[in-house]
Amino acid sequence: MNFELMLHYFPQLLLGAVLSIQLVVVSGIIGLVIALPTALARVSPNPLVYGLPYAYIFFFRGTPLLVQLFLVYYGLGQFEAVRNSIFWTVLRDPYWCAVLTMGLHTGAYISEILRGAIMAVPAGEIEATRALGMSRLAAYRRIILPRAARIGLPAYGNEVILMLKASALASTVTLLDLTGMARTIIAKTYTPVEIFTAAGIIYLALSFILVHLFRALEKHWNRHLVRA
Repeated sequence: MNFELMLHYFPQLLLGAVLSIQLVVVSGIIGLVIALPTALARVSPNPLVYGLPYAYIFFFRGTPLLVQLFLVYYGLGQFEAVRNSIFWTVLRDPYWCAVLTMGLHTGAYISEILRGAIMAVPAGEIEATRALGMSRLAAYRRIILPRAARIGLPAYGNEVILMLKASALASTVTLLDLTGMARTIIAKTYTPVEIFTAAGIIYLALSFILVHLFRALEKHWNRHLVRA
């Protein structure tokens, strides 16, 4: 194992890690924006309301992220209507194709996490909001959604870590994220063991930070449950 080589290329790999983090953060924000209305529609008893969100979630949870990424990056450009639209300036860029795909993908998973958390809110608390005369909107805003956020936080933390690892697929559409940067360096040095080991260490460090960040958030939000 050539540790000197690993140290030499470590700064370059860190540059790739910055892009990986950026992909996770931006797609995570898109996913959250998609997840809230989708989860609320999914808990509706009306099939006309939950039908479309169900189809969206079923597709993105039932197909691999790599296939979805290729469909967006290579597939949309096959349609002349897309190429002639105002969206083409965004959709021809591999960065935005990766962000859009990852956002839609994680949005499907987060909406299911949120739906499960909403359904796990104790019935007694929902009845209490009715007894206090709260409207449905006020009950969701003041009680149900904050409670669901606390319940779903551990699962959401896992989803963010999974997205960090899945961001490695962005290298397949020419992006120099952490994995993409590692592959580029390996093409020049022919040292896959050293470079992928260094990349793996960076992924582990990022996962470690995320685990402890979400654990601290969970501890902070649920501090009222700790007995004195």
